Amino acid sequence: MSNRYAVILAAGQGTRMKSKLYKVLHPVCGKPMVQHVVDQVSALGVQEQIAVVGFGAEVVKEQLGTKVTYVVQEQQLGTGHAVMQAASLLEDKEGVTLVLCGDTPLLTSETLHQLLECHEHENAKVTVLTAEAEDPTGYGRIIRNGEGLVERIVEQKDATEAELSVQEINTGTYCFDNVLLFEALKQVGNDNAQGEYYLPDVIEIAKKKGETVAAYQTASFEETLGVNDRVALSQAETVMRKRINEYWMRQGVTIIDPENTYISASAKIGQDTIIYPGTHLLGEVNVGDDCIIGPNTELKDSSIAEGTVIRQSVVHDSEVGKVVSIGPFAHIRPQSSIGDDVRIGNFVEIKKSTLGQGSKASHLSYIGDATVGSNVNFSCGAVTVNYDGKNKFKTVIEDGAFIGCNANLIAPVKVGKQALVAAGSTITDDVPEASLSIARSRQTNKEDYFNENNR
Repeated sequence: MSNRYAVILAAGQGTRMKSKLYKVLHPVCGKPMVQHVVDQVSALGVQEQIAVVGFGAEVVKEQLGTKVTYVVQEQQLGTGHAVMQAASLLEDKEGVTLVLCGDTPLLTSETLHQLLECHEHENAKVTVLTAEAEDPTGYGRIIRNGEGLVERIVEQKDATEAELSVQEINTGTYCFDNVLLFEALKQVGNDNAQGEYYLPDVIEIAKKKGETVAAYQTASFEETLGVNDRVALSQAETVMRKRINEYWMRQGVTIIDPENTYISASAKIGQDTIIYPGTHLLGEVNVGDDCIIGPNTELKDSSIAEGTVIRQSVVHDSEVGKVVSIGPFAHIRPQSSIGDDVRIGNFVEIKKSTLGQGSKASHLSYIGDATVGSNVNFSCGAVTVNYDGKNKFKTVIEDGAFIGCNANLIAPVKVGKQALVAAGSTITDDVPEASLSIARSRQTNKEDYFNENNR
């Protein structure tokens, strides 16, 4: 196998997206389009990936990091001009160069591998990735000779009636002999209406030299979709979501309604987990075996251990242990750690807190900036009062403590082991271990008050 390189075209502004966000950074199932492309190319084991960047170059570099080498296309003068920016890195190297666009997030490493294999098997100098389109309008048509090799690529405006009936189209992804590519690019002109240098012109140059130009037809037209506007972005999202959901179902995950379940490309899910409709798994989510997630639940950048049930709730940037029950209508905010066998019920909010094994907050509580031990019980309406308007303060509740209904713990404060805070108390001082703390006014009954004030 010869050396393999990849050039990813990611310099276009994407004006049709009508967005402040650089086009190739628009996400598909939670991952930027260009990151999908880089990840699939990385799976091929290429020696070097080069991203041609332009508008938004620094933001793209921040996203892709050091996996990729960068060259800048200062002026947008066409695809051929874009590839030429990589000449200083590649033109003297022997091997095969894969050229593809950063706005084709649905291309898979399997298809790209087959394209490379076809290129080498045919001993071709150029191989075009093609697809069969139901409606090929607007695409360049692939015209093959009797041996199945590419005779030419005809653009829609230049095609005859017979050529217009051809449904095999050019997807804009290519394999090139690297030496030929950069030699031919020097011969590409810009004598056209747009004044641009077009990469497909390399094919004509190769043909005139008598070189072999081959084509590999992928079975999936939708995989080749290039995203140029929000409509195509939505189409790519739909295809990718279906692909992701089908993958996890084949791995042993039950998805009740795949059309209404949204799983990011970075998520991981264990066997025998059940996901109900309206669930969103966003970013780096890791769900263990035997969980029940949803309906109408949002998990983002969080780890959920096996056997946990989360219904109609939100969990962000947090860790949840084994056999935990969360919801309905609970909110686990960032930097929270929920231990095993914990119960968090309806309308409970946890923020930047740790709850130990077996603790319970079953309803209508706020636990913020707190360290909570094991087997602690929060009764209805309990609150850790963590903010004085300027600073946040910490509450510590040790193992086995019981916090009564509508109790307010004014941080910084500590409740010791096995201590009990009486219902309705506002606690401003530490509660010793095994103590009962009552902090409320004595009840006063004024008899006959109503009659005296309504005579």
